Amino acid sequence: MQNTITKTFNNENKISYMDKNINNSFYFIKKRLEKVFMEEMESENSIFRMVSKSVIHKMAMFLSGASKRSCSIGIAGETASGKSTIAYDIIDTLETFAIEFGIQDLITRINTDDYYYDRSEMVKSAGSFAEFAKHYDLDIPQALELSLMKKHIKTLLDGGKVYLPKYDMSGTAKREDNFTLAVPSKIIISEGLFTLTKDVVDAFDFKIYVDVSSDVQKERFYRRANERNLGSSVDEVYKNASDKAKIHIYPTIYNADVILSGEADRQAYKNFINKILDIVKEVHFKNVFLYCV
Repeated sequence: MQNTITKTFNNENKISYMDKNINNSFYFIKKRLEKVFMEEMESENSIFRMVSKSVIHKMAMFLSGASKRSCSIGIAGETASGKSTIAYDIIDTLETFAIEFGIQDLITRINTDDYYYDRSEMVKSAGSFAEFAKHYDLDIPQALELSLMKKHIKTLLDGGKVYLPKYDMSGTAKREDNFTLAVPSKIIISEGLFTLTKDVVDAFDFKIYVDVSSDVQKERFYRRANERNLGSSVDEVYKNASDKAKIHIYPTIYNADVILSGEADRQAYKNFINKILDIVKEVHFKNVFLYCV
């Protein structure tokens, strides 16, 4: 996949009827966010490839308290795009902030991979996971129960508790349901290959796609495969993943309202999140309730 996404920044000039009725914090935050986003978009090695005009408005709504519920973030991208690394860096930065300011239940991570269907009996019948995988495609969204994932996210956003499944990635293809208790938090975040596919995408307020050049992606994939000792099967695995990504993953880039570069320096992502958190600190110390970061 080539980097064909043009950097664009859409500034929203018109003020809707709803905007006129929300508090001054919204306007303050929105103005600050516009500046932060614009500076990053215009930087030499920006983490952004596209930001839609709705993102800043929605973010200002949550940060100001005009939207009084939790928010959800979905991160998708092809294998070896960097989506997991970016998600972990976001979570780490936010958790550091939460500890510093004593914020409880700031973030809940939902692992998309935990929603793979249980196929443990099929693995046993095949004799091994390798034999099972020859006849069962794990690189399609139908291999996951995304409708259950969507239900769990909606429940958390509505203030309810849920028990999340846990999928064994060691090769048993076993999924244990009702495994991990998840409590409502201010932010629900999930990343995975199929996070922005049609069965779950509308569960997310912020939809992020991580884009990367084919050369960088392939180099990362083969390096990871070497670490996992895939051996002679690596070419076949890579080809299948790439072919299925063209059908099921890359098209979801059009569902995204933010497209991130999967090739930016890791610290750059953290630096940008910290700039957003600096705005949160100003609002927080002005006694505006923190609903979503």
